[in-house]
Amino acid sequence: MSDDADHGWCVLAQVGRPEAAAGRGAGRAGSPAVIWVDEAKVLLPSAGVPETAAFFHIVNEGGSADTLVRVTARHVTGKVTLSRHRMQQGNAAYRSAIDAVSVGAGDTLAMSPGGVDLMVPVPSTGWVSGDLVSFALEFRRRGPVKAVAVVVRPGSVSFQ
Repeated sequence: MSDDADHGWCVLAQVGRPEAAAGRGAGRAGSPAVIWVDEAKVLLPSAGVPETAAFFHIVNEGGSADTLVRVTARHVTGKVTLSRHRMQQGNAAYRSAIDAVSVGAGDTLAMSPGGVDLMVPVPSTGWVSGDLVSFALEFRRRGPVKAVAVVVRPGSVSFQ
């Protein structure tokens, strides 16, 4: 489900921010949140599985925290859900839905299978590796931020 118009935007977003992570937001205390997204990925779902996980690297270069409150995906019916990986006694793990997640001033949120991620319904047409999926991430103060995620095979990506 490639979307060429969004694809060009995504490339600019990924290569247009060469700054190092250290020092982001420095000297900007109190300024508005400046949010951008890169390294957006959706895991290729297993056959017959109705949902899969998506992960984003969200950067806030501004001087104020902001909160991710909602995510939608184009061409996906059903609700995209923010979730957090939780551990129980005996090393049992489960996912629990969360309403929001904060991204501090000058901070990053690196979504991962062991922390915060998104659960995304798989469209009836399915996806193949390399497809592009358009998302809108809604922040409480900043408003919507567009991101395009690439569909990848589960074993092909590292979450370091």
